[in-house]
Amino acid sequence: MTTTLSIPDMSCGHCRASIEAALAPLPGVAAVRFDATARTATVEGDAPAALLIQTLDAIGFPAATQG
Repeated sequence: MTTTLSIPDMSCGHCRASIEAALAPLPGVAAVRFDATARTATVEGDAPAALLIQTLDAIGFPAATQG
């Protein structure tokens, strides 16, 4: 299963590193891939989208599911 998140405030490599550091250890996250141009992160695994969004919101990156 994959979940694609739109993260409009993700603008640099440091942002991506912070986001990956927050998402990678969550239960059910197998991998995180980024599209810097589209400002999206695709999370592979069975972590609930609500958990992913809540985690990113807590570190200052509001996100929403895409597609």
